[in-house]
Amino acid sequence: MSNRPPITPDTKVAELLHHYPELEEVLIGLAPPFKKLKNPFLRKSVAKVASLRQAAAVGKIPVYDMVDQLRATVGQAPSSSEATLDDDSYFSAQPEWFDRSQVVATIVEAEISPDVMPLNPLIRRGAKLREGEMIELVTTYLPAPGIDIMKGKGFSVWSVEEGDLIKTYFSKSELQ
Repeated sequence: MSNRPPITPDTKVAELLHHYPELEEVLIGLAPPFKKLKNPFLRKSVAKVASLRQAAAVGKIPVYDMVDQLRATVGQAPSSSEATLDDDSYFSAQPEWFDRSQVVATIVEAEISPDVMPLNPLIRRGAKLREGEMIELVTTYLPAPGIDIMKGKGFSVWSVEEGDLIKTYFSKSELQ
């Protein structure tokens, strides 16, 4: 066990499952969206970029509750959970830049092959956006890793829950 790194909110899901394969079923059992880890393609792609912090946001689980449950399963002491839960940071009030009439494309998770991450068509379509235009991504979970990647590419992002769906808007707008 000493050669295995400690489990933290910043641990990537793929790294966790590489070092702790016994945690696969525990992780999948924590939230319905984690069942997608059974898909080999998504496991190789999403799991490499998604941190446990992002996974917790997707699963609507307090990050330190999830980390401590995983840590307890492998005999690690509870984490120092002084930090606040930040999955709420993915949701905020409607930003000033949002204008539904500027949505030029909608990507619906349910209409995409289960072997394709919604992030792939989002990145392709996002590269073609003009200033002020938006893409709407409709998923059954918070696409936290994709949100962070797109923010890193300079996109303004806003997510809103509508019933059982999460609608996330990506804009080339300079306003944030």
